[in-house]
Amino acid sequence: MLTPGIAERQKPLFQLYREEPASAWVTDVAQTAWRLDDPLHTAVTMGPEASGPYPLALHSAVGGESDGPVPGDLLCAALASCLDSTLRVIAEHLKAEITALSVRATAEVDVRGTLLVGKEVPVGFQRMTVQVELGLADGTPPRIREHLLRAAEHSCVVLQTLRKAVPVRLKAV
Repeated sequence: MLTPGIAERQKPLFQLYREEPASAWVTDVAQTAWRLDDPLHTAVTMGPEASGPYPLALHSAVGGESDGPVPGDLLCAALASCLDSTLRVIAEHLKAEITALSVRATAEVDVRGTLLVGKEVPVGFQRMTVQVELGLADGTPPRIREHLLRAAEHSCVVLQTLRKAVPVRLKAV
């Protein structure tokens, strides 16, 4: 089903961003609310309206209990949801009707790096995979499907950020 009105909602934004490029800058935010009495769990609020808190657990592979989503799950959720919404928006612009959509992101890490068990092992995810199951309305030309997937891959902010490894500053206050 097509998302009603997204193309129309974006038209004035295209014009605004052409005329005033500085207005295209946005800031996303998340903040933890750590409990001092529980090193195995935390919570995070997200967005300008501070929705949440959403509980997070420490992964069992590093000594936690894995009794809830872990930060890597949150990273995968960001990637999957960003690609999902990007596909939906571009599909409307292409006038392609999505009949089924599922995006699954997985991330693999060798935790020896973070635990300082193996100096040769890097800290961080070594592999990420995104699987897209995409159904389009009967009669949709295959070239539209391929164009949709390529355009979404190009335009997905989280995917491109991960691929380009944006610099992150750590500031203690």
